[in-house]
Amino acid sequence: MADYNVIVIGAGPAGYVAAIRCAQLGMKTACIEKWTNDSGKQILGGTCLNVGCIPSKALLDSSHHYYFMKKHAAEHGILFDNLHADVAAMQKRKGEVVTALTQGIAGLFKKNKIDSVEGLAKLLPGKQIEITAYDGSKKTLSADNIIIATGSIPVTIPPAQVDNQYILDSTGALAIDAVPAKLGVIGAGAIGLELGSVWCRLGSQVTVLEALPDFLAVADRKIAAAAQKELKTQGLDIRLSAKVTGTEIKDGQVVVNYEDKNGAQQIIVNKLIVAVGRKPFSEGLGAAEIGIKINERGFIEVDANRQTAVPGIYAIGDVIGGPMLAHKGSEEGVMVAERLAGQKSEMHYDIMPWVIYTHPEVAWVGKTEQQLKAEGVEYNVGQFPFMASGRARAHGDTSGMIRLLADKKTDQILGVHIFGISASELLAEAVLAMECQASSEDLARTIHAHPTLAEAMHEAALGADGRMIHA
Repeated sequence: MADYNVIVIGAGPAGYVAAIRCAQLGMKTACIEKWTNDSGKQILGGTCLNVGCIPSKALLDSSHHYYFMKKHAAEHGILFDNLHADVAAMQKRKGEVVTALTQGIAGLFKKNKIDSVEGLAKLLPGKQIEITAYDGSKKTLSADNIIIATGSIPVTIPPAQVDNQYILDSTGALAIDAVPAKLGVIGAGAIGLELGSVWCRLGSQVTVLEALPDFLAVADRKIAAAAQKELKTQGLDIRLSAKVTGTEIKDGQVVVNYEDKNGAQQIIVNKLIVAVGRKPFSEGLGAAEIGIKINERGFIEVDANRQTAVPGIYAIGDVIGGPMLAHKGSEEGVMVAERLAGQKSEMHYDIMPWVIYTHPEVAWVGKTEQQLKAEGVEYNVGQFPFMASGRARAHGDTSGMIRLLADKKTDQILGVHIFGISASELLAEAVLAMECQASSEDLARTIHAHPTLAEAMHEAALGADGRMIHA
């Protein structure tokens, strides 16, 4: 008889959610997590909670408050003297936010009677797992089903080897203890733009080097253009088609060599952040040795049920590819747990929300206009600027717009793209509408409170049929 009905490997957003849902459904559950502090105490929450989503948002919020006070407080009649940023206090607050949430997960495990096991997991034949603890001791556990949720790690590049002193990965970038005079960022994706924004707001001269010729190539073109213009206005020096060829630490600074359409170029910065993406953390798991298929990029291959090539062993989250998003991994965890319980749970990957937490935020769901054109789909566009929103104007945040795309024949909403204040929150209405296969008419007929930012979504829906009132 197995020790558990389910063992989950990894306690990040995919793993801990899967464990909780399994336990809620009556399965005897354990969750293995290798993360520990310096004394060997287990830390739950994975990359997202400890060195990713949550701490970055804590610093983004702190830096935004500072930036607002410096640039816009006077517009609101708020005057003060001796404004300065205390980075140590910001870092302390960030740590407190993370600690509270990791302790919260531990409380949820206790509430749901989940056994939390500290150690590094290695898969063995027969759905057994060898666990090596922080102190080097080993033990073996078995389960009827195993869920792999080991997540991802930052990608490194040969021209910029990370030392987390001068050349930093995303983890090191979250621990900077003073505002660098000059900061370089390799990569203009979500991580690069968010981390660059933090230090730019606090006074650093930030240069972002992006190898691709287009800014936010995966986003709607008009949204991307508006975001690029605004971020440049805020001080981010974004250089496209800039491929880094080498770096050198010299006199306590980082010399960064790159090539663009004009040939060889160079910048000198105090710190350099490498934010070129993430890769699956599947090495050392022993997966291939027991018959689990891993592709050439290191992703674990799964079927529609998220089951690997070995019956009874599943994988979810970043380690299986697709969008590397915490909410994607969490929902996969719920789906696998419910399918193990005999329920018919499923996910709609084409209705996946995406957010970049700059300010203003960039958020979208569904198809972009360029995708619809490429597919030959006829569509209508409703576009509403936040400049015309009474609530946005009262707030003093009028940059950006909402763009709603609807099928020209059926009026079904095919995509919603936002650049503006609270875009991440406004997007939820669009995701729900698309999950319910709503039309733009459905949103247009829905009464939205006044004055709210959500009225901009209402106006965009009206605009898809040429009926906007306020623009």
